Amino acid sequence: MVGIQGFEGCFHQIAARRYFGAAVAVRPCTTFGQLAAAVAEGVVAAGVMAIENSLAGSILPNYALLRRAGLQITGEVYLPIRQHLLGLPGQALAEVREVHSHPMALLQCADFLGRHPHWQLVETQDTALSARHLRERPRPGRAAVAGELAAELFGLDILVPDIHTEPHNYTRFLVLHRAAAAPFEPRPDKASLYFEAPNVSGGLARVLAAVAAQGVTLSKLQSCPRPGRTWHYYFHADLEFDDLAQLAAILAALVPLTDSLQVLGTYCRGPMEPGMGDEAAITLSASERKKNTIVAARKTMVEVL
Repeated sequence: MVGIQGFEGCFHQIAARRYFGAAVAVRPCTTFGQLAAAVAEGVVAAGVMAIENSLAGSILPNYALLRRAGLQITGEVYLPIRQHLLGLPGQALAEVREVHSHPMALLQCADFLGRHPHWQLVETQDTALSARHLRERPRPGRAAVAGELAAELFGLDILVPDIHTEPHNYTRFLVLHRAAAAPFEPRPDKASLYFEAPNVSGGLARVLAAVAAQGVTLSKLQSCPRPGRTWHYYFHADLEFDDLAQLAAILAALVPLTDSLQVLGTYCRGPMEPGMGDEAAITLSASERKKNTIVAARKTMVEVL
């Protein structure tokens, strides 16, 4: 059983299927905190957690969750975001009068939705939940923005495919295990670190110089506020390397340069799949395509009935 954040048919479920296989059983969690707790307490064997989006940036609270929960990163998934306009079976596009979805998804599709100014946009809690409510509580003229998995699970038609504005939009997910249950990866080529640099002139620069000296790629450096110490920060770094000897050398070099240092996980880099609009785009099965979430649109916040 793999924990995910969101509802059945959500983007996290797609990521879980992509990493663990289409037959994986998932346990939806309402919040990222509940997801982290489910993994840490052994309620689920593993978890899949979104950590950053190529357009919206990092999900900062999740970095703090990783640090506090003591979870180990064992893998990653990069997925292109593909949004579709869904309707009830037999529904025509001309019948649409209102469109329900998460505000982030509505924003992702702003160009397409803007070509239909007579449509009322209704912000909801989740894209997949919008699709489920569309099926369970049908109303004339209602449609939803969600992914292909939601359409498949809830028996909806895709009225218009790929309505998102940006074709090269990816979300990165981390695969998480309890340290005691983490699978062994003999040939990792990526590591995630947590460190605190001395709050002195050149403190962070010396850390970065030590990383550069080993010839590895610093693919991510994220600063996060340190609770209880105003204007002090800790850093999350992702390093890509060719062999473990490079990582060992970096860790040895960083120990005297940092106030604290922790390896959050070593794992294999996730492949980047082509997104919509890439000439090398691959064909995904219906059960593998999907949906997502990103930030605000024409605001008609209503209760999802």
